[in-house]
Amino acid sequence: MKKIVIINGPNLNLLGIREKSIYGDQDFNGYFESLKNKFPALELEYFQSNTEGIIIDKIHAVGFDVDGIILNAGAYTHTSIAIGDAIAAVKSPVVEVHISNVYAREEFRHKSCLAKNCKGVLCGFGLDGYRLAIESLI
Repeated sequence: MKKIVIINGPNLNLLGIREKSIYGDQDFNGYFESLKNKFPALELEYFQSNTEGIIIDKIHAVGFDVDGIILNAGAYTHTSIAIGDAIAAVKSPVVEVHISNVYAREEFRHKSCLAKNCKGVLCGFGLDGYRLAIESLI
């Protein structure tokens, strides 16, 4: 059975509550259940942290043993060379996901410190970007 780990970064624990005009009104736990139902042949795991080092530790912990990582690093995408280095250090492919279209937002969001080390990047498809990322990994 293929295993894929979804890692969400800062403030994504507030999906469904924060800035609904940008991120929608569905919480991630409910959406994750729908992903598990859609992909019953996969082992899906979900992890969220607001702390950069903990995200890096999780990438290190799973990045040699899973078939793929889906990473929405939130604002760390634009600032964390360390998370980018963690992605480069592991063997599992990583797909970078963003719920909003970061290129239609503030200019600082147009730069990713992660993308060059990722298999691909999905942005602007809402929560459906996670489904698309899973499909790209299988």
